[in-house]
Amino acid sequence: MLTEANVKFATLGKEETCNAELARRGGNEYLYQTVAKANVEAWNARGIKAIVTQCPHCFNTIKNEYPEFGGNFRVISHTEMINDLIKSKRITLSKVMNEKLTYHDPCYLGRHNGVFEAPREALKAIPGLEVVEMQRSKRESFCCGAGGARMWMEEHQGTRINHNRANEVALTLAHAKDPSIPFPSATDLVKPGQVGDFKGQAEGTVAVACPFCHTMLKDGFADTNREGMKVKDVAELVAEAMDVKSKPVEPAPAAATPAS
Repeated sequence: MLTEANVKFATLGKEETCNAELARRGGNEYLYQTVAKANVEAWNARGIKAIVTQCPHCFNTIKNEYPEFGGNFRVISHTEMINDLIKSKRITLSKVMNEKLTYHDPCYLGRHNGVFEAPREALKAIPGLEVVEMQRSKRESFCCGAGGARMWMEEHQGTRINHNRANEVALTLAHAKDPSIPFPSATDLVKPGQVGDFKGQAEGTVAVACPFCHTMLKDGFADTNREGMKVKDVAELVAEAMDVKSKPVEPAPAAATPAS
């Protein structure tokens, strides 16, 4: 998409390291600060001013926590950039997708940073695509289960968080296809969160904007034997609908062309 829109960009390639957010969330503050300081020093040395992130964990950490170490960058989530490219007509979407899908709000993109509309607007720009909202969405969205470094931990009590969310995704799409399927209120004060108890089958796609959410929901569908469910990033869906006129090219090394 960046190539098609003639956006000048660079990558760090093999020199790129993790932002270390998971180390901090998991309690290893020393490792987090060591990596964060090294990243900031390396990026500042290259004159980098703006960073596009495909991961909300990176987005939140680099935007809100790296300034503590002198990392004052303009940080842009990939859904915001995609939406801007569509609005400015730098990319064109013409391939029709006659489908209903739902969108899962990543915690660090939505609730923590208020980016709710950009991914939805990008999806709605795809011809024929209809976004069906889950009851627990936007500021009231339900976590995929990977936040707080839980990606690397096991749950031994109750229902796994990703199973609960996968159940709600399935119920949302099943109800959209057949309104006779009961759709209990997620905010019922007597039995809250019943939407996460659905055990039935469903078919369709859930759009995500986070690689952690992608993994957790995909695993959730596999664990609950829902082979008809798919998980796709907003970028994947937009790319599938996009007119491609130019041939993709390899981005220049960061040392030669620093991002700006």
